[in-house]
Amino acid sequence: MGNNEKIGGGGFHHVALRVKNFDESLKFYVDGLGFKPAITWGEGDNRAAMLDTGDGNFIELFAGGTDGPKPEGVILHIAFRTDNCDKAIEQARKAGAEITMEPTDVEIKGSETLPIRVGFCKGPDGEVLEFFQYR
Repeated sequence: MGNNEKIGGGGFHHVALRVKNFDESLKFYVDGLGFKPAITWGEGDNRAAMLDTGDGNFIELFAGGTDGPKPEGVILHIAFRTDNCDKAIEQARKAGAEITMEPTDVEIKGSETLPIRVGFCKGPDGEVLEFFQYR
């Protein structure tokens, strides 16, 4: 899956959006655009869904967005696929990134269990980047 030697694997995995009306956004992306739910989890303002756009790349929706200006913007982070999250975070650190979350094993428990390893950093303009590894 990819051939980026510096971060291991590579490729685009998902863009995460915090939306003001989760149900409306879910309907738009699923019914309107044909994206397929890969996993859903949480309740109320803690709901989220990972939607396959059709080629194994995803849009991730998070509930809890607000009306009006969004200080964090609508896009929460950009996730890059990797086969070695630890290596990717170390490469980002060497490149001068601020590491905001060291590599961590997570199990997203929802419509299915998704075991992953993720790490986060900030790019040069403060953009939030995630390195996403399936376990």
